Amino acid sequence: MKVKKIPQRLCVACQSIGAKKELLRIVRSPEGEVSTDFTGKKSGRGVYVCKNIECLEKAIKEKRLEKGLRIAIDRRTYEQLVEEIKGVT
Repeated sequence: MKVKKIPQRLCVACQSIGAKKELLRIVRSPEGEVSTDFTGKKSGRGVYVCKNIECLEKAIKEKRLEKGLRIAIDRRTYEQLVEEIKGVT
């Protein structure tokens, strides 16, 4: 029997590689809206972050989310992302 390959993704903040299901996807929709993607299936450009607040804060501080999503992100959106991650952990 074949062993199923587990998809790997890179955290934009700490640069660690982890299983796709262990990381949180943040997506920019085709309309330009930034949100968290808990299913991993939303359409749009996405970046992955570890499911801890430290990695998200580092990605925000170093503007890695903006670079990865290729869009300017306002403060209110960042606060919303932090609240959503606090709800996950």
